[in-house]
Amino acid sequence: MFLVAGLGNPGEEYALSPHNLGFLTIDRLAERHGIRVTRKDSRALIGIGEIDGRAVMLAKPQTYMNLSGDSLAPLMEKHGIELANVVVVYDELDLEWMAVRIKPKGSAAGHNGMKSVIQRLGTSEIVRLRLGIHPGHKLSSGADFVLAPVKRSQRKELEELVDYAADAVRSIIAEGVEKAMTKYNRRAPGLNQEDV
Repeated sequence: MFLVAGLGNPGEEYALSPHNLGFLTIDRLAERHGIRVTRKDSRALIGIGEIDGRAVMLAKPQTYMNLSGDSLAPLMEKHGIELANVVVVYDELDLEWMAVRIKPKGSAAGHNGMKSVIQRLGTSEIVRLRLGIHPGHKLSSGADFVLAPVKRSQRKELEELVDYAADAVRSIIAEGVEKAMTKYNRRAPGLNQEDV
């Protein structure tokens, strides 16, 4: 079984914040594939179903972002999910808004949610889907920015990004990481090669 974990913060006030792109992607996958993500298990909301004929558990850790690993480690252990079948989806302030990066492994690059996952699982060899949220201008506070609601003017782009992320996850599950990277890794629209 695959485990697709979207990182975010529980609570209505965070629902449309950049930091909740992981949760929003899980919601989109659930909607598309008829999976109800409502069951409580290992400090997460989970739902089990199928994507492209493969068994999948969708999970939204309810530990708050910085303790995401405290939910994923017991979830994997309890359900016997292998590390090779784990996909973690989260926002990335180091990437421009709308950029997308699938990676088979790597450091947390300063993302506290991913840092917690790497710490608790004891490895950085975790497939991840990073969704760019940097607005392209200097921020006075990164923490304030990631927790504030996405601007109304960006809601359409947000929908597009979440759709694209759900497509990318489906590709990882159906075709494997390498193929998904080739198909879905992209720079922020409008950026030149030299800008990245």
